[in-house]
Amino acid sequence: MFEFFAHHSKLIDQIGINALLALSLSISLRAGSLALAQAAFMGIAAYVSSIGAVHLGWNLGGAALAGALAAALVAAVLALPIGRLRGVFLAIATIGFGEITRIIAINWPITGGAEGLSGIPNDANTLSIYGTLAVVGFAIFLFGRTKLALAVAATREDESAARGVGIDVAGVRMGTLVAGAIVAGLAGALYAHSNFFITPGDFGFGRMEQVLVMCVIGGVTSSLGAVLGALLMTVLPELVRFLHDYREVSSGAILLGIILFSPAGIAGLWQRRT
Repeated sequence: MFEFFAHHSKLIDQIGINALLALSLSISLRAGSLALAQAAFMGIAAYVSSIGAVHLGWNLGGAALAGALAAALVAAVLALPIGRLRGVFLAIATIGFGEITRIIAINWPITGGAEGLSGIPNDANTLSIYGTLAVVGFAIFLFGRTKLALAVAATREDESAARGVGIDVAGVRMGTLVAGAIVAGLAGALYAHSNFFITPGDFGFGRMEQVLVMCVIGGVTSSLGAVLGALLMTVLPELVRFLHDYREVSSGAILLGIILFSPAGIAGLWQRRT
């Protein structure tokens, strides 16, 4: 068992980080908000935590907290101009925001530019990653048993009806965006501190696409489904490595199969039985 862990420790850590990212997106999707800025929030937190660690000597806890708060602040500001957007228009606007963030990182000297930022302390281990995942998962579980969770669900199902019963729809959407940014920020800080080196390309559209696929496969409104989707889509490329250039075909085939036979994702398989 220890030999298996030694050979696959990076993959195991990446599963935990991807699970955090999938959870961060599922928080927004619970409110029916297709805000695809998780990769940008991840990158903001990764750079803030890394710069603080490299230049100011921050430890992992302080760096991760600062990164998550920076991502949350940016999300709160971003929520103002995109507050009235819905559906594909919201998705396009937040994807554009992600590209703007990536371009700023490429052209800002303190981030290392296109060459990336190196010398990041490698102090995020499996325990800190999965400890963070457990805390986030437990917090989401507790939130699901509050009246606020009902307001989020009502906003997703019918905004007009939600407003009719006194729910602040704009506040719900802003709150879920900020909460998702915090979780994505934690994932970004842990990602940076589990590697010695990060580049703007680590937080581009490709990353956001992966996170969205994880949530769709797992189930867009299920936290457990999001984690299972992250597990599947992180491990799958390693299992089909022998396919070489055709590995992406297997991911697409699974996504197509889920959409056709279980539109609610993996979560729909057990929800259908209950």
